[in-house]
Amino acid sequence: MNHRFLISLLLPLALCLPAALSAQSAQMEQGKRLFESQCGSCHGPLGNGGKGANLAQPQLRHATSDQALQSIIRRGIPGTEMPGSFLTPSQVSSIAAYVRTLGRVEPEQIPGDAGRGAQTYASLNCQTCHALGGQGGIIGPVLDDIGARRSAAYLREALVEPEASVPRGFLQLRVVTKDGRAFTGIRVNEDGFSVQFRALTGRLHSFWKDELETLDKEWQRSPMESYEAELTPGQTDDLVSYLVSLKGDT
Repeated sequence: MNHRFLISLLLPLALCLPAALSAQSAQMEQGKRLFESQCGSCHGPLGNGGKGANLAQPQLRHATSDQALQSIIRRGIPGTEMPGSFLTPSQVSSIAAYVRTLGRVEPEQIPGDAGRGAQTYASLNCQTCHALGGQGGIIGPVLDDIGARRSAAYLREALVEPEASVPRGFLQLRVVTKDGRAFTGIRVNEDGFSVQFRALTGRLHSFWKDELETLDKEWQRSPMESYEAELTPGQTDDLVSYLVSLKGDT
């Protein structure tokens, strides 16, 4: 083949390549900025979890494709704390592209022993509120996949200072009826005339508001006790290590 002809074919490709790389770099930089400003407060600055899910993993359970990931960024996940957004398609695409790079972040090294942590978990009263393996209460979050949804830092904070990051929309109620019955529970639903809540025993209650003597709304309160004084630093490390290991079905 004529060398001049070959060069004439390759030259446009060579000229286009830097432009394509520059555009890709600009998209990634935009995605990083948007992620840090729009998503980092919940998902952590490195995407390794916080109040929001841990995104620093190769496979995302709710977003197995780029299309699914962009749909979640745009529409949110109904019934969860993940809201929709008003971002443009270009912005959504750039965030999704950046999120995919988080799966290449080195896994966080967690101190502690997960096996000992499982024993510590069994010795505590966690199952009163939390379900694990189909056993336990329903007041708190299910823990089967908590390690895929929360970072080690978040879980540690939840153990020692549970009221530091109460989920959005979570509301503890203290209710006293006019006939003297008292309840503490988590609000399920409320309108102008009635309120429904789940008591810490797990039982669901519903009252007309004119049946109540008091209805105290305790925002930013959590029924979960702090284990800071109950556990040694080593036991806390072990328990966090165990919880991080709970990834659910893979």
